[in-house]
Amino acid sequence: MELFGVGIMMIGLFVGFGLLIGILFGFFGMGGSFLVTPILLVMGYPSRVAVGSGLAFVFGTSVIATIKHRNLGQVDYKLGISMIVGTTVGIEVGKEIVLHLEEMGLAGGIISVTYVLLLGGIGAFVTYEALKGGSGGGIEHDVEEDAEADADDIPEIAKTIQSYRVPPMISLRGGVQVSLWMILAVAFATGLLSGFLGVGGGFIRMPALFYLIGVPVPVAVGTDLFEIVFSGGIGSFLYAQSGGVDLSIVVPLLAGSALGAQLGSAATSIVDEEGIKIYFGLMLLGGAVAVAFRQIGESFGIPVLNTVSFVLIIGAALLVSGAVVYSSLSAMRQQDTGRPSTGAD
Repeated sequence: MELFGVGIMMIGLFVGFGLLIGILFGFFGMGGSFLVTPILLVMGYPSRVAVGSGLAFVFGTSVIATIKHRNLGQVDYKLGISMIVGTTVGIEVGKEIVLHLEEMGLAGGIISVTYVLLLGGIGAFVTYEALKGGSGGGIEHDVEEDAEADADDIPEIAKTIQSYRVPPMISLRGGVQVSLWMILAVAFATGLLSGFLGVGGGFIRMPALFYLIGVPVPVAVGTDLFEIVFSGGIGSFLYAQSGGVDLSIVVPLLAGSALGAQLGSAATSIVDEEGIKIYFGLMLLGGAVAVAFRQIGESFGIPVLNTVSFVLIIGAALLVSGAVVYSSLSAMRQQDTGRPSTGAD
């Protein structure tokens, strides 16, 4: 039996994979295309279909997750719109740099190395900062308090950026006040990297919103998802016009991610901020290693490394999503019992 020309077993596989990515997407606010696209390529789909279907999936999932974050009060629309303006300009500049590098025949190698270094660097930094500052104190405040930034918890670089009182000043969620020009500068920088690397940039924007702008992590996740609604929507529309969106892939992926995104989004109000940052950092480190293996395999003609890369991506996604679910369940048990959870729970 087939649906949309795809076997029932394949549909079940896509639904399960959508559930997995939906959890990560809703929890971290980073696009799932960095997982969907390489897996579709490994399955034999054309590049145009893999990228276009991945963008369409990201668009649908981001809408679901953004609605959930909005209901939790974790989306700052003023910040999101300001970031969209800055990142749009930055992406265009990044693309122009890529075109010049292509003319010199240097684009492929430079972009690949930059991607691995940036992904690994951000992952290592976020993980280190979270482990260094992690209190391990569990969940001791409700959703409204989660959205309020403790001045002592704001990174030093964010405090420096907030100290530049260049009008107009914008008040953000969490009691944060930042100059619009500082937001646009950060947005331009993240957009420049996104355009240069050819990625959605969620793994760049989410930590930038926290470490550079200084908004609470849940708000950074929700606002990043709000931005992805626009970028994913425009990208999928452009690919759909050239037949690059396969609904037999996108529909079952969205069916699974509808639940996963709800679970992941809800988890950001349950799991403490340090936990979110640790999981995010580990996810990026796993992705950096996977991309490095794939690049080495392609450069030196070692096909087995592409398989290793695929296994690493899936393994990292499974481990991190499992950790998110486990941490959420442990936090809920702690709230229900009123006592700290232990490893024996």
